[in-house]
Amino acid sequence: MGGMRGGGREGGFTIDVGVGPDPKLDESTDDGRRPPPPKKIDLVQPFLGGEIMPISIVRPSSLFFLDRLSRASPPPQTLANVYLALENDLEIIPILNKIDLPAADPDRVTEEIKETIGLDCSNIVRASAKSGLGIDDILESIVKYVPPPKPDTGGPFRALIFDSLYDPYRGVIVFMRVVDGSVRRGDRVRFLASRAEHDVTEVGIMQPNQVAVDRLRAGEVGYLCASIRDVLDARVGDTIVLSSEYRAAAKSLGDGDVREPIPPLPGYSESVPMVFCGVFPVDADQYENLRDALGKMRLNDAAITYEPETSGAMGFGFRCGFLGLLHMDVVRERLEREYDLDLIVTAPTVVYRVEKGDGDKKIVEIVDTPSKMPEILRDMRMEPYVKVEILTPSDYNGQIIELGQERRGILLDIKYLTPTRSTIVYEIPLAEVITDFFDQLKSRTQGYASMEYKVIEYRPGNLVRLDVKINYEDAPPLATIVHVDAAQMVGRRLVASLKELIPRQMFKVPIQACIGVKVIASAVISPMRKDVLAKCYGGDISRKKKLLQKQAKGKKRMKAMGKVNVPQEAFMAVIKLDKSAGKE
Repeated sequence: MGGMRGGGREGGFTIDVGVGPDPKLDESTDDGRRPPPPKKIDLVQPFLGGEIMPISIVRPSSLFFLDRLSRASPPPQTLANVYLALENDLEIIPILNKIDLPAADPDRVTEEIKETIGLDCSNIVRASAKSGLGIDDILESIVKYVPPPKPDTGGPFRALIFDSLYDPYRGVIVFMRVVDGSVRRGDRVRFLASRAEHDVTEVGIMQPNQVAVDRLRAGEVGYLCASIRDVLDARVGDTIVLSSEYRAAAKSLGDGDVREPIPPLPGYSESVPMVFCGVFPVDADQYENLRDALGKMRLNDAAITYEPETSGAMGFGFRCGFLGLLHMDVVRERLEREYDLDLIVTAPTVVYRVEKGDGDKKIVEIVDTPSKMPEILRDMRMEPYVKVEILTPSDYNGQIIELGQERRGILLDIKYLTPTRSTIVYEIPLAEVITDFFDQLKSRTQGYASMEYKVIEYRPGNLVRLDVKINYEDAPPLATIVHVDAAQMVGRRLVASLKELIPRQMFKVPIQACIGVKVIASAVISPMRKDVLAKCYGGDISRKKKLLQKQAKGKKRMKAMGKVNVPQEAFMAVIKLDKSAGKE
């Protein structure tokens, strides 16, 4: 089954499923090449922080799967995608799954769907994937309610990429929907965003294995192979055109016309990493394996960025960028499981912006590590904000509002979906969400609340870089960016933790948390002291004083020349401390 996409699960959701039609359906009305049902990754795309392409381009319909029928209402990420489908005027087929569970209440859930979303539930399907109940009804509903593909308009060939897979022998396999025209083996195609051109070696459909066909026409979904070796040449959301038609259209444009000869399909946007973290191997000998693993993962996920990073405490590793916190967790778990790596992942940080200068001379700098944050406070610092939508039982509204205030949130709206269920909408800095916000939300609502968020914009923030000095020397891996109101609390927690974790030395070791040259929190590790008076059983006091003075001089000289080695366990504990910063 080498031609199939493997199905896997990360964090409780499907991250990779096959694209395959069912040729057993009524072939007189449907040849099995319609756009596939939505992959379950759609339900979590808002968590990734990336843009969602207009789904009306990819498919003309949406299947609304609702699991856990014993819960009081659909989770917010499911509602978000249903509303997205409604905005794009898609045909929606509601499907109630797991109706064979003892606690399932499909009648009540059907009424809640009508009240909450306003969907017409006349075509609702009750099914159980475990027992196979209702599967035939789902397939028949797709044929009955999904509108057929639009006929070919006679325009130049255009296809939208919605997924890709890297094959070590055939290169990048592009999964696409043909919107206009047709493509066949031997055609030379052009990718509008990357401007790369390749010769098509194969086109086909999935049944569910890859089956080559003579050509793909408008309205069909299939795959394309063109010996593409760089996954960045074929980006998700890009438009594919024929090179010959592109050049012919370019000749028809006048000189100085900057328009694209063939208009691209809407939906493409560059993937911009929003969350960064350091990834280090526990065993330094695994550094090369980690680099190879990241390179292989990037072949299938162009949204991952990474560059080498060196830490005095954790050795050689990589600074990696991700679309969001969920994206980071998925990549980390796959690295550990698929490539058998033991990793140290630092606390995630977000991308800040610093505006320098005035007027036309204004310069915007990107800050993705604390070391890049300038100490000059007159520069405008900006941080990303997210819109958070929380679905919760109404009894916990007070606890959630309290949590939002603790995280510098702005309350936008509270909607009561039913007398017992409500939706709370906040605007919160992304830095406050990526730590333990979700854990705190579950803790304060006994696990009943759920949430989804999306990045909205950058806003000015009173941000400072909190540096840590150990024995008056900077410790860059421990530096962090915090809001000025929380700086003192975070600084005290940092130095108190380090005091417990750093081994005692033969000399006094001061630990300081600083903002610029100002020390806002400090602690001292007491030195180990040898009892030099143990051999003195009596005699003149001046001899004891001389021994104590000699010991003091030695410790002073040792402090000036000695260095403190911070153990890796201390850095790991501080990382965990950062992740639980909101618990106090």
